[in-house]
Amino acid sequence: MAVQFSSTQRAVAVGVASAGLLIGAFTLGAGRGSAAPATAGGAASNAVTTATAAATGSTRITVTGTGNVSGVPNQLALSMGVQTSATTVATALRQANTAVRSITAVLRRSGVAAPDLQTSGLSIYPNYSGSSGAPDGYQVSEQLTITLRRLSAAGSQISAAARAGGNATMIDGVSLNLSDTSALLAAARAKAVADAKAKASAYARALGRPLGPVVSMSETPAAQPYPVPEFATPSASRAASSVPVHPGTQQLSVTVTVIFALG
Repeated sequence: MAVQFSSTQRAVAVGVASAGLLIGAFTLGAGRGSAAPATAGGAASNAVTTATAAATGSTRITVTGTGNVSGVPNQLALSMGVQTSATTVATALRQANTAVRSITAVLRRSGVAAPDLQTSGLSIYPNYSGSSGAPDGYQVSEQLTITLRRLSAAGSQISAAARAGGNATMIDGVSLNLSDTSALLAAARAKAVADAKAKASAYARALGRPLGPVVSMSETPAAQPYPVPEFATPSASRAASSVPVHPGTQQLSVTVTVIFALG
C-alpha cells in the first residue's frame, strides 16, 4: 500500500537526514585528529593565546647606565719649539738648531728622560717683503713634544726651557693627562653597570614583573671635556719666575647599554 507524505513531513525528513550527515562528517574529522575550531571566535581566541605566549617568552627591557669618575692628572704634555729668521737658510737653521740644543740640554738636566723628548716638526720657508719676487730672508721652525712627569717641577722646567731658547722660543700648547686610567675606568664601569641595573629594576617594579638575567651588554666610552690649565706666557721680564701649573681634575665617563629579560 502506498504511503502519502504531506509537504511538511517531507521537509522534516530532509532536515533530519542533513543533520545526520553533518554529525557523521564532524565525527570522522575528529577521529582523524583534525578537529579545527569551527567558529571565527574560536580562531581569534587561539591567535590571542599564541601571541601572549610569544610575548611572555621574549619580553625584554633595554636601559643605559652611566658611570663618572674624576682623577687628578699626573703628567703634562708640552708642545714647544723655536723660530728663527736670517738672510740665508743655513744661518736660520744654525740658529734654530742651537736654540733647540739649549732647550733639550736644560730639560735633560732638570730630570726629563730622553724618551720624553721628541722632535715633532721642522719647516723652512722664504720671507718676501719686496716687489722683486725674490726672497729676502728665510724662516726656520723646529718643534718639540715634551712629556713632563713631575707636575711639581713642571712649571720651573717650562720656564727654564723658555729661557734657554731665548726670544726664538714658541709654546704651542699644553695638555694634562692621566698616565694610567685603568683603575678609574674600572670604577666608572662598575658605576655604569650599577646605574643600568637600578634603572631596569625600577622599570620592572613599575610593570609588576620580576627582573630577569642580563641578555647582553655593550660599552660606549664617551670622552668628557676637562679644564685646561692656564699657563703664563714666558718672557724675558719674567724669566726668573716659574710657570704656574694647576692640574685640576680630569673626568672619565663610561656608558653601557644593557638588555635584561623580564620574568
